[in-house]
Amino acid sequence: MVLVKPQNSRPYSMRYQVKYRRRRDGKTDYRARIRRLINQDKNKYNTPKYRFVVRFTNKDITAQLVSASIAGDVILAAAYAHELPQYGLNVGLTNYSAAYCTGLLLARRVLKMFEMDAEYEGNLEASGEDFSVEPTENRRPFRALLDVGLIRTTTGNRVFGALKGALDGGLDIPHSDKRFAGFSKENKQLDFATHAKYIYGGHVADYMKTLNEDEPEKFQTHFSEYVKKGIEADEMEALYKKVHAAIRADPLAKKAGKQSLKEHKRFNLKKLTYKQRKANLIDRITTLNSAAEAIDEDDNE
Repeated sequence: MVLVKPQNSRPYSMRYQVKYRRRRDGKTDYRARIRRLINQDKNKYNTPKYRFVVRFTNKDITAQLVSASIAGDVILAAAYAHELPQYGLNVGLTNYSAAYCTGLLLARRVLKMFEMDAEYEGNLEASGEDFSVEPTENRRPFRALLDVGLIRTTTGNRVFGALKGALDGGLDIPHSDKRFAGFSKENKQLDFATHAKYIYGGHVADYMKTLNEDEPEKFQTHFSEYVKKGIEADEMEALYKKVHAAIRADPLAKKAGKQSLKEHKRFNLKKLTYKQRKANLIDRITTLNSAAEAIDEDDNE
């Protein structure tokens, strides 16, 4: 029997539609985005549906509150890990503890914008326990949905550190404690002490101690920024407590000051104006005339 390879007909090719570019690039899960995150009930009458978007890069963490519209996504507020040095955290800006601080900063910033920060203070002390805000008599809490994008939602992922920070900051985000650091599959319970350890950088402190004892040379290179700033493993928890307090004291974004312009070195001559060229010409003519007169006087003598 002869095998014949089926060929797509011309009508089939004319009806074929390519998927969205971000789907082809593997950047957006449109099934999760459209069906679960941005579709709003028809009786909400154009009420925005906010998403708590967390994204990670090699050197930064981005947390945003975004709502979808026909024209495109609208960002209500944002917080970044590179803002944390303003609150006293200069190193380790991409770990679980920094993600918690970034989520806390965004939550307090949004509630400050809507003048709800005094009404919803959140969890003042991060003990590692699961926390959810309860509505008050005046206004309901600010509600958002967690948007993890294409991040693998494994237990202890940094995105859940940002989620925990937003929850403790006073936002209402539907969640489960099964993915927080310290959750045990065997006991089906969250170990509060382990979770608090990750929030206050205890896992980093343990690794610093182990590496310093076993491989001092690797410690000097791996934690070079910690060594420069004079941060020791025993001071980690106190450092993060100060950062949390500073964020709650003033969560609003700081305006970046304008940097002074640097003087660039010129490798070509600066163009002269007409008056400058005319003055230079007069000076050269005067110099030549005086030199010629001096030669004539020498010849006469």
